[in-house]
Amino acid sequence: MSMGSHFKGVGVLEHLKQARKKGYLASSEPHGIEAMGHLMGGADAAREVAIASFLLTILFLNLPISLNLSYSLISLFLSGLFFWKVGRSASLGWSRLERINKLIEDEKEEIETNRSEEKEELTEIYEAKGFSEPLLSKVIDVLMADDNKLLGIMLEEELGVSLESNEHPLKQALGTAIGFLLASCAIFASVLLFQLKGIFISAFFIIMIASAYMANIQKIRILHQTVWNLSITFLAGASTYFLCKFFVSL
Repeated sequence: MSMGSHFKGVGVLEHLKQARKKGYLASSEPHGIEAMGHLMGGADAAREVAIASFLLTILFLNLPISLNLSYSLISLFLSGLFFWKVGRSASLGWSRLERINKLIEDEKEEIETNRSEEKEELTEIYEAKGFSEPLLSKVIDVLMADDNKLLGIMLEEELGVSLESNEHPLKQALGTAIGFLLASCAIFASVLLFQLKGIFISAFFIIMIASAYMANIQKIRILHQTVWNLSITFLAGASTYFLCKFFVSL
């Protein structure tokens, strides 16, 4: 089989770059972070509960409706949001697993039908890691002798896909559900203590804690992430307040 049939007319290094991009697209989630793990899913759900409750409270405090109706509407909205967040988290997780399984099947087929090209890729990868002859040939021969080991190496080194980092979708959904319920309990506890305006207090702390926790998981600056999230929340709240005042005055 010719080089072009596997590498599509490009060199080994360029093929490895394209394969790594393909693996990144398959294992990432462009539509949201819920599926990135149960911890991130839970923190993100808690933050969204706080933001939604914060905006709804601003809205209802500026509308001519009773407190009891406001409590009911917030409860109904959060109930619907709960099922949406949990279901979406599971759905995104399943989608990622399907894409990764497709990559695994494709890589298995390449190993079976393009062994010489796979060996060439593997040699390029381990040369870049600093291996040289005669150790390089020995390592390549050992890896090529075991298809299962070779599959795992090619998935991680060629495609950049780590199978161990992908959680089961139901675990991701469970993390989202727990984060959502914990934040909801905090919201309703604040209502019992301080009535509707108590949501402002609990929302502030939930957003701050969830943002700091997510920043810690992502290994980014906690203060920067927290300030940004709080600033965006207050900006959204201010726009909701002034738009509500505007439409009520019409």
